[in-house]
Amino acid sequence: MSEQAPHPDQFDGDRPFVFRDATVITMDSAGVIENADVLVVGKDIAAVGPGLDVPEGTLEVDASGGIITPGFVDTHRHMWQTGLRGYGGDWALSQYFVFYYLNWGEVFRPEDIYAGNLLSALESVDTGVTTTLDWSHGLRNPEYGEAALQAFREIPGRFVLAYGNYLGAPWEWSNSPEFRDFVTKNFNAPDDMLGLQLAFDVPGASDFPERGAFEAARELGLRVTTHAGVWGATTDTAITQMYEAGFMDDKVTYVHSASLNEQSYQKIAATGGTVSVATESEQSAGQGYPSTWAIRKHGIPASLSMDTSVWWSADFFSAMRATLSADRSRDHLEAHALGETIVTNRLRAEDALHMATMGGAKSLGMEDTIGSITPGKRADLVLIKNDESPAMTPILHPYAHVVYQAGTADIHTVVVNGRVVKYAGERIGLPLAPIRDKVAASVEYVRSKLGEEAWQEGMHPEIPADEEIENPYRYTDGDAHVVAKGTE
Repeated sequence: MSEQAPHPDQFDGDRPFVFRDATVITMDSAGVIENADVLVVGKDIAAVGPGLDVPEGTLEVDASGGIITPGFVDTHRHMWQTGLRGYGGDWALSQYFVFYYLNWGEVFRPEDIYAGNLLSALESVDTGVTTTLDWSHGLRNPEYGEAALQAFREIPGRFVLAYGNYLGAPWEWSNSPEFRDFVTKNFNAPDDMLGLQLAFDVPGASDFPERGAFEAARELGLRVTTHAGVWGATTDTAITQMYEAGFMDDKVTYVHSASLNEQSYQKIAATGGTVSVATESEQSAGQGYPSTWAIRKHGIPASLSMDTSVWWSADFFSAMRATLSADRSRDHLEAHALGETIVTNRLRAEDALHMATMGGAKSLGMEDTIGSITPGKRADLVLIKNDESPAMTPILHPYAHVVYQAGTADIHTVVVNGRVVKYAGERIGLPLAPIRDKVAASVEYVRSKLGEEAWQEGMHPEIPADEEIENPYRYTDGDAHVVAKGTE
């Protein structure tokens, strides 16, 4: 920082500040504005444009050589699982289900939910994810829900608690007096910093018992997020049941939606639903092929998500890159199967960044509040600037630069609701050490409940032996002549 640069403790929440001379990707009709300023007053974006006049006493941040984007929006992350970061890195999806759903889900306590959420929430704001939906399906009762909320109250991010309980029946817990009391106690007034949704899945049982959970959501005025199109788990049957019962509308987000048929995609499109794409998850765990390739044909709005850090990171640059790569790979494969060649990429870097910002805002029903750098909206902003990074110069194609060139190490400043939570690459008043200690205690407890043998087996699943295919060729010494066995 230069001598004129603001000091972190000057960002006190009341004093206006302005970013000067940045490349601003507005994600609204203004598009990209070069050498532009962004003025923040209170919680809001007050003005955007070159050479802004600002109120006296406004702090000025030199954003030259940097890119300002809206804060990223993650629409599906199991935040409580962050305490076991990387533990399931070699899992198949079935091993995830076995570990949490069948064997060890019951060992997690409210304090484990709290520790995982706290670490994940800190990581969100540190990496420019200013809004995160916590797909919190480990809430066995409202005490667990209170623990999840306590973490959010300690981290200055924007969060949505998607309340779920994979060890219980959603049509029962969503209608229980205890849950209704939890909702009344914690969500009795509108709050764009902390929202609530219902999170549950529809496996396709013939009697469609999830009807009761959808009815509860309607009664409480809550959006629903559900894992749809997960190979072998949630199928087109579930979509048909939801559609025929009249529960598909613009307040439902379908996570993954990676293995549905054309009729199901048409139903989502016709009813105004949105899809949360978690490309790294779908590629690795096998829910199906990442769905942007299918849903863009139907005009279904998409957002991005990271799923869970028990497998993957919380790096939204990685999410954008993986999504573009998967979509383009599928385009090429489909064309090659027909003997054709792709000469134009249909999904663009701008589309990926839109999914990461405005797409997420729409999925949460917050497109009028966040998702773009538009005067009057909340100031959720990310300044990507690193004067010592070779990857940050030159900046020629701003959308592609964000998606393919920049990374989390280049995040200079993060603003949430007008509050600067990270500046000059360092968080403000958000130390890691006390959170790390809480997570360490949680890990020690969970590991002790499993026992060392089960702990190691869970982390290192056995690989069935493959029968090797005999190589029918042998190579002669001294030349490149190849002879198939039995043809000499």
